[in-house]
Amino acid sequence: MRLTPERARLIRDKERGLSRPHPLLPQTGTRKHREIRFAKLPPGQVERAWTLLSCLEGLELAPGSLPYGIALWYEVEDHTLEELEAALCHEGFHLECSLYNKLIRALVYYSEDTQLRNMRGPQRLIKKSHEVYSKAWEHHPHGDHDDTPPELRVDR
Repeated sequence: MRLTPERARLIRDKERGLSRPHPLLPQTGTRKHREIRFAKLPPGQVERAWTLLSCLEGLELAPGSLPYGIALWYEVEDHTLEELEAALCHEGFHLECSLYNKLIRALVYYSEDTQLRNMRGPQRLIKKSHEVYSKAWEHHPHGDHDDTPPELRVDR
């Protein structure tokens, strides 16, 4: 098997004990590994972004799988990919904008946002949820309920 830069990084990370799953694979838990890829022009974006991102707490950086990318590890409670990329764009950086990357970005943004909403939302009491629905059904008008007094009903 030929040694590529990505394969060399995987071997290096394995020896160091770092887990480096593919940034686009589903990742359980709150710790995320993502990759920000920049446009090839203007040059020098990766180095400038590295300097800016290394100042943030709770963010680990490594060279990306491509020369114009940066690999990130973070807790979703501290950072989201959408927040990080928006901050970089605000500072004048240009992200890779192929259709594939736009779709992946949208999927990651949605999944992290959903995970955050689920983590922050109130927990349902699963054991008593049937009681809530039963009481709502009793008070909701439906076909089995007739308000006509029994003495005024016509038997057919």
